[in-house]
Amino acid sequence: MERASSARDASREAPVRIEDMKIAIYIPAYNGASTIPKVLDRIPEHIRKIAAEIFIVDNASPDNTYLVGLGYAAQKGMANLRVYRNETNRGYGGSQKFAYQHCIDSGFDLVVMLHGDAQYAPEKIPYLLEPFQYGEADMVFGSRMTGDPRAGGMPLHRYLGNIFLTKVENWVLGWNLSEYHSGYRVYACEALKKVPFHKCSDAYHFDTEILVQFAIAGLRVVERTIPTYYGDEKCYVNIWKYGIDVLLTMAEYLLHKKGWRRVEKFEVNRVLPPGVPTPVPALAR
Repeated sequence: MERASSARDASREAPVRIEDMKIAIYIPAYNGASTIPKVLDRIPEHIRKIAAEIFIVDNASPDNTYLVGLGYAAQKGMANLRVYRNETNRGYGGSQKFAYQHCIDSGFDLVVMLHGDAQYAPEKIPYLLEPFQYGEADMVFGSRMTGDPRAGGMPLHRYLGNIFLTKVENWVLGWNLSEYHSGYRVYACEALKKVPFHKCSDAYHFDTEILVQFAIAGLRVVERTIPTYYGDEKCYVNIWKYGIDVLLTMAEYLLHKKGWRRVEKFEVNRVLPPGVPTPVPALAR
């Protein structure tokens, strides 16, 4: 895995200013009435001001998530904050499909996915955007596993499960990522246009399937260290089902790669010329 070095930093071209990019911040939310204001408050002020759109997607929450989002926008006078509501629960992956298509249709350059449950630090958004400023990434995600996830409260069973699944995924894809299961991500909309993300699952393993699509396409993935936080918020992920779904996804991809079974979601065109190897994901601290 490539690591950032001072020599590499010295050879970098001048970065594109964040202000010159059309950035959207997508906040998936389910029963987030108590946490959404905290998440929005913690987004750095200059990011809130320059974001083309900050939008909450309320996934048919039974609580007041939708009204809380609208109230926050009115109270703070944020014209760029919008709230959408799914009338029926589309699933974690299904909401992402809506969000990414919305960003593509709106002509945005980048979309940040920032969970509405306050599990990820909004203060890290500029840090995750930096590789795009230097033209070094098609997708960036925040990795908890390159830091100290146990100190941040990650339960032991989740920690061990993350390690096991990541080893399997790295073996299948030939990568060396520290994890595949962080939901703190930034995608280039041009990269999203190159993969059939709408064919991925509507469930939680959407995040794994889209990474497989990026790997097949030869798109550049960068991971950056983020802090881990596990609070009292309720988690709606069935970790056992999630783990099985991830393993089944890897098995499906292997069958597809060997030509033993056609899997439509993995029929992805490479963006690289023939003979050019797929870039290895980089860890930029």
